[in-house]
Amino acid sequence: MAGRIEGRTAVVTGGCSGIGLASVRRLAQEGARVVIGDVDTERGPQVAEEVGGLFVRVDVTDKEQVDGLFRAAEETYGSVDIAFNNAGISPPDDDSILDTDLDAWRRVQDVNLTSVYLCCKAALPYMLEQRKGSIINTASFVAVMGAATSQISYSASKGGVLSMSRELGVQFARAGVRVNALCPGPVNTPLLRELFASDPERAARRLVHVPMGRFGEPEEMANAVLFLASDESSFITANTFLVDGGISGAYVTPL
Repeated sequence: MAGRIEGRTAVVTGGCSGIGLASVRRLAQEGARVVIGDVDTERGPQVAEEVGGLFVRVDVTDKEQVDGLFRAAEETYGSVDIAFNNAGISPPDDDSILDTDLDAWRRVQDVNLTSVYLCCKAALPYMLEQRKGSIINTASFVAVMGAATSQISYSASKGGVLSMSRELGVQFARAGVRVNALCPGPVNTPLLRELFASDPERAARRLVHVPMGRFGEPEEMANAVLFLASDESSFITANTFLVDGGISGAYVTPL
């Protein structure tokens, strides 16, 4: 079925790579007018041209820039119907709590959690005025279970995203705004490939826990984003939407 979100305006942060890029393309394929928010000023205009959308350079930790991103979407296209708040980082200095210093902790919290707060805060007034909208926040499977390889600030930030999404989904359900948390398992993105390159043993420890025996692909996450953005998920809100190859349901993974 094509055109499931025809004519709707979708704002995607972190839209120049990985899950964000795949989602930008998928949403555009289904008729959305896509606004790409990212810090990549080289790639961003190319992605926008590819999908016939708009690129806005944005630091998602800066409230004024985030407000400007959603304002640009509304001023350009007349609405804010979908917000996929996806920007995030997973730096190598975020490790065990014993090794992760306070600066690394704060940097990850700012990008992964505070940015989602800022994006939701910016998107909600438009959606509440319309009495309709879908917010999808990228959390992670580590928000619901302990990670085999510790990334203390990343895990804590994604737990925060999940909890915030649940609360907002409940708070605004009767106002016509749905808020869900997308919880991917390990996905074949530049972040994961960088981890493989820098520490193959650490990365391999992730794969052994996935019942499907492979990492997810960005396009598979994008299909989940499309579903949550569309009316096909009209009775789904405050949800922990796991797309993880079975990792969260496994007790023992078969070899």
